[in-house]
Amino acid sequence: MTRWAWADVDLAAVAHNVGVLRRAVAPAELWAVVKADAYGHGAVPVARAALDAGAAGLCVALTQEGRELRAAGIDAPVLLLSEQPPDELAEVVELGLVPTVYRAETIDALAAAVADRPGHTVGVHLKVDTGMQRVGAAPADAPGLVERIRSSGVLRLEGVMTHLAVADEPEHGFTDVQLHRLDAVLSSVPDVAVVHAANSAGGLAHVGARRSMVRAGIALYGMSPGHEVDHLTADLRPVLSLRARVSMLKRVAAGTAISYGLRHTFERDTTVATLPIGYADGVRRGLGLAGGAVLVAGHRCPIVGVVTMDQLMVDVGELPVSVGDEAVLIGRQGGAEITAVEWADRLGTIPYEITCGISPRVPRRWAT
Repeated sequence: MTRWAWADVDLAAVAHNVGVLRRAVAPAELWAVVKADAYGHGAVPVARAALDAGAAGLCVALTQEGRELRAAGIDAPVLLLSEQPPDELAEVVELGLVPTVYRAETIDALAAAVADRPGHTVGVHLKVDTGMQRVGAAPADAPGLVERIRSSGVLRLEGVMTHLAVADEPEHGFTDVQLHRLDAVLSSVPDVAVVHAANSAGGLAHVGARRSMVRAGIALYGMSPGHEVDHLTADLRPVLSLRARVSMLKRVAAGTAISYGLRHTFERDTTVATLPIGYADGVRRGLGLAGGAVLVAGHRCPIVGVVTMDQLMVDVGELPVSVGDEAVLIGRQGGAEITAVEWADRLGTIPYEITCGISPRVPRRWAT
C-alpha cells in the first residue's frame, strides 16, 4: 500500500463484538449482516471473522454480494434480505443463497428457476411488512403466499421474517405493534423453523424481538444503532479507523482565508497541514464547517474550510508536525478519539452512512 490515506479494519474487534452480541441475544442465533461491503469494512474478511467467532450465517442485500462470498470460498448460509430481479433467480439457486420472497410473481419465477434443476428444492424466507412500509407482504396476504410456496413442489418455507422500524427507540410502542402483527401472521400459517425480526437495536433492546435469530449489522462493527441504546453497546469495540499522512505544511498569516469559497478565515498566524483525502474518499465536504476535527500529534485539530475532492486542510497551530506524520480522522491517537458516531452527529446523519460512504479508492488494511 503506497497511498497516504487508508482504513484499518480490526478483525479481532469483529470477533469480540460477535461474542458480546451472541451472549446478549442467546439463545437466538446471531447472523452477521455484511451487505454494502460489510458497511465499508470489507465483506469477505469480516464474514470470515464473524463466522469464525460463532455467527451462524450471513445476510446480504444483493445477489452480487452473495456471489462475492461464494467466490471467496465461503459456504455458510447466506440470506438475501429482499427479493432479487427475476433474471438473477437462477444464479441465486446456483449459488445456494437463501432467497427472501414476498410477492406471488417472485415465488413463481423462483419456482421456475428451481424446476430447471431436477430433484432440487430451495428453502425460502417469507418477509412480512408489519409496519416498515418498505418491502414485504401484507399480513393478510401471508397465508396465500405460504400456500403458493407449498404448492410449487420445489420451494420450502423455512423462515418468516419482518423488519423493525423504531427498535432503536426502546420506549416507542410501535415495536410491540409490529411484533403483535408478526405473531398474528405466525398463528395463521404452518409452523416454520426460523422466525426473525430483530436488527442490532432489536436484539439488544427488545427481548421479545429476538426469536430464532438476530440480524446484527451496525453493532457488529462496534457502533451504536442510536443514542437511546448507547448504554447497551458499551462493551462493543469500533472496528474501523480512517487515517492519512500529512502531505504538506504551510504557514499562513492571520486574516488569510482558505479553501473553496474562502469559508474560513484564520484569526492568528498558524500552520496548515494538508491531508490527501477528501470527499471522493468519503469525507463529507461540510465536515469542517460542522466542527469536524482530525487527530494530529495526539491533539484534536480542526478541519478548516470546505473539504475538497481529494484533500482537506487542518489547523495544527504550533504543534511539532512533519510531512509524513500520521493523522487520524476516525479512531484513536494517544489518549484522544474521534468516532464515526461523532461524524454522524455533526453531519446530521447516522454512522451507517459514514462507514458505507468511505470510497473503494481508500485502501483497507485488515488485521487480526
